[in-house]
Amino acid sequence: MSGSRSDDEAFDRVVRHIEDEVPFEPGYYNEAYLGRRISARMQRRDADNHTEYLQILRSDDSERDELLDALTINVTEFFRDPDMWENLLPVLRELTDERRRVAAWSAPCADGREPYSLQMVAADDPEVTERRLDVVATDISEDAVDAARAGVYETTRTTDIADELGPLDSYEPYVEQDGDTFRVRDRVREQVTFDTHDLIRDEPESEKDLLLCRNLLIYIDAAYKTPLFETLRASLREGGYLVLGKTESVPPECRDAFEPVAKRSRIYRHVGGE
Repeated sequence: MSGSRSDDEAFDRVVRHIEDEVPFEPGYYNEAYLGRRISARMQRRDADNHTEYLQILRSDDSERDELLDALTINVTEFFRDPDMWENLLPVLRELTDERRRVAAWSAPCADGREPYSLQMVAADDPEVTERRLDVVATDISEDAVDAARAGVYETTRTTDIADELGPLDSYEPYVEQDGDTFRVRDRVREQVTFDTHDLIRDEPESEKDLLLCRNLLIYIDAAYKTPLFETLRASLREGGYLVLGKTESVPPECRDAFEPVAKRSRIYRHVGGE
């Protein structure tokens, strides 16, 4: 971020206000990411500078919620990066064949399309024993979790839900369509458990067989990537699988604990170690 010294100082004051008043830890995120998201809210509120925006934040409680939503990682789609889902199928087949219960975790889950994709791809493949799969999905944002539980999505000028569901032979068994509105069917929604969780502040989960944490690390400041990754590692059982975003990688300090299963798709197996 660059600007006048006074506006840079005002930006710092906005960040400190977020730290004090918003359930979000800005110190873990890189400044460029924070700057883009805050600037987007400034434009929506017609604030000419960070000082004006800080006054809005202090006087309008609803803006705090809007800012949290903007800061939360919420870019997603059904079957994002189709090659990854194709490479994940052998992992799901193996896990559900070998284990009575398969604990999967999607974090952050945004509006729910990733965990629903996981549940649908498991149901759609005859070699995956779907009934053994338990999917938990979490996000720091309560609004995102509420939207995910509802499982309702709209085709818009920039989002084609039917196209996103293309990797399925037919989405009708899993999603009902009414015009441009797509609703995940109850049989799928009821298989996914949603809750709030902060990957940075909260304790790790435990003994997960599969953990999807895609496109979060790219926003995290370099100094905090390894601690966050340690949380992911601690949440996996030995032999469990981790999926990262296609532009992300295991930090050098953690590479001995993971072996690539599908390197281009960023699927790794936890082989133990600290």
